[in-house]
Amino acid sequence: MNPGRDAILSLYRNLIRESKKWNSYNYRMYALRKVRHEFKENKALEDKEKVRQCYTKGQEALTMIKKQVILGNLYSTRHLVIETKSKLVK
Repeated sequence: MNPGRDAILSLYRNLIRESKKWNSYNYRMYALRKVRHEFKENKALEDKEKVRQCYTKGQEALTMIKKQVILGNLYSTRHLVIETKSKLVK
């Protein structure tokens, strides 16, 4: 099964959304940068097999991020100084 454009965009949005749920600033920012970088890097990919492999890798990353967010939130730490108070208020 080769994913379509809509499926790939949905995966991107889900990866960004889940990455933003991390309480830890460092993990959150790393995940957001990594997701954006990977999608930009593979933006012009045309080989259907390579697209399918990247999509599968992205789905696995989404599953891992969801698990890590849950675990990270169980053992949360204090917020860093660089995080603004407006972001802390949910």
